Amino acid sequence: MSDTPPESPGFDDMTRDIAEVPAVEVLVTVAVNLMSAAAVKLGLTEEGDKYKDLDEARKLVHALAGLLDASATEISSFHAAPLRDGLKSLQLAFREASLVPDEPGQGPGEKYTGPIFG
Repeated sequence: MSDTPPESPGFDDMTRDIAEVPAVEVLVTVAVNLMSAAAVKLGLTEEGDKYKDLDEARKLVHALAGLLDASATEISSFHAAPLRDGLKSLQLAFREASLVPDEPGQGPGEKYTGPIFG
């Protein structure tokens, strides 16, 4: 048995791997990662309030909304519709979690989506 750790992929290998991934898949993956991180920061996971941080959640939800707005014409409605639904759910969860709710249109990502009413 060797004590040598397995070799990590080199930059060329990673570049070749990412070159084979369609742009829509990269966009959807980034969006899902933003959604997951926002859900954690909103306290929506099994850990509940353990990692809750509304300031961090605001940034993540806003970034997600900006990504979806910017990529709306680049990804099909097959991919975009569930991402928009997830975004709206996160925006509503943010509004419910806030002690002092933002004015309609001022919540995270509402610059891109329009006001969210809960």
